[in-house]
Amino acid sequence: MTATFDHWIDGRPTPTLSGGTLTTRSPADGAQIATIAMGTPADIDTAVAAAVSAASAWRRQKPIERGRLLMALAAAIRASAAELAALEAAETGKPGWQAPVEIDGSAAYFEFYGGLVNALQGHTIDLGPAYHSFTRREPFGVVGIITPWNGPLNQAARAVAPALAAGNVVVLKPSEFTSTTSLELARLATEVGFPPGVLNVVTGDGTGVGARLVAHPQVRKVAFTGSVRAGREIGRIAADRILPLTLELGGKSANIVFADADLDRAVTESLSAFTFNTGQICSAGSRLLVQRDIHDEFTRRLVDAAHTLTESGRLGPLTTAAQYDKVLEYFDIARADGAHPAIGGSALPDRGSGWFVAPTIYTGVHNGMRIAREEVFGPVVAIIPFDDDDEAVAIANDSDFGLVSGLWTRDISRALNIADRLETGQVFINTWLAGGIETPFGGYKQSGYGREKGIEALHDYTQVKCVTVAL
Repeated sequence: MTATFDHWIDGRPTPTLSGGTLTTRSPADGAQIATIAMGTPADIDTAVAAAVSAASAWRRQKPIERGRLLMALAAAIRASAAELAALEAAETGKPGWQAPVEIDGSAAYFEFYGGLVNALQGHTIDLGPAYHSFTRREPFGVVGIITPWNGPLNQAARAVAPALAAGNVVVLKPSEFTSTTSLELARLATEVGFPPGVLNVVTGDGTGVGARLVAHPQVRKVAFTGSVRAGREIGRIAADRILPLTLELGGKSANIVFADADLDRAVTESLSAFTFNTGQICSAGSRLLVQRDIHDEFTRRLVDAAHTLTESGRLGPLTTAAQYDKVLEYFDIARADGAHPAIGGSALPDRGSGWFVAPTIYTGVHNGMRIAREEVFGPVVAIIPFDDDDEAVAIANDSDFGLVSGLWTRDISRALNIADRLETGQVFINTWLAGGIETPFGGYKQSGYGREKGIEALHDYTQVKCVTVAL
């Protein structure tokens, strides 16, 4: 018998007003996981009303008291880690080693922002002896958060923790494919003492629930993580309302390997860069730029490492059937464009009925091919050769996206010079995705705007007020 989950509104489970439900299924074998409330715009209205009722008291609570509750929620997540990891692994297909790591990271967000709550400080402005002028950072009020299916609890925590720390109240809409851990997060928040209405979760699809959350007149800010297509739709609704947004929309990140790099480290981390979470991360290093002098050797070593990864079973399935079909379509596109799969380029039929694909490395690629320009969101990398620094930078920046980039070299002068020239929100040197909760995360160009993580996220969930007094 599968578990049934209602919305979480005003501190309690709340059935959907329509009575409709949807079913989540295991990406590994298609088994039914849970029955989830299929929300409607009316359910969003109910959740926003609860948040509005809670907003004033939550905003006026001392920051250190909000911080204590965030810390208590972190402890509750850790105490429930096994159950949360099991839910997350079942719905997303994450392998057994990965889900607990992401649950631990989710708790860490609440610890980090629980300790930062008193860092929201304004400053004084010298207007001369006749005036006292100062700024303060204030919450927006009701914040709508819309999260994707690839990292449900972790990405919810990434947005919810700074939003609550800054004194906002939240209505969260998780992906309809992976809702259970977000609902459990709200339940745990209530158990540790968060006032009713401070954190609400409404489940359902983007058309019926997400669009209403963005359009609701009492929602004062929205944070969205997902596709460029959906981000554009949200942007259109927000433009009519003059609504501030944080948008994290994905990437086609360039990972640049120079001939003088430590190849052992570069191979290991470059493999992880496009296969972690089966490539279903927006910051995947899915364009691998390799200096021509080492192109063949590096490719051979990377292919050998990918064979080992396949045999180890450390790669999970893709999370949704639609994403599985999309990745298979890109295999056809790459083949038609003339790219060569040095490994992979197909499904893994020996894995039963799950949505498994082989880690795939394409060679013979130039930067104009679709496999080099479009986000596949699977364990797929395109290797592109280059000759010198200028060509590497030109190829890396020739993209509609600008989320993350990386480079591998022993020459620190070259590294810092190229980092300055790369058009991305984050640059990693001799590593990939080493930044933690403390480092700001967000993109240039069509990768979005605004920042998650770091103190920058705390600031993004506030608005600045300037007060000036005549003395």
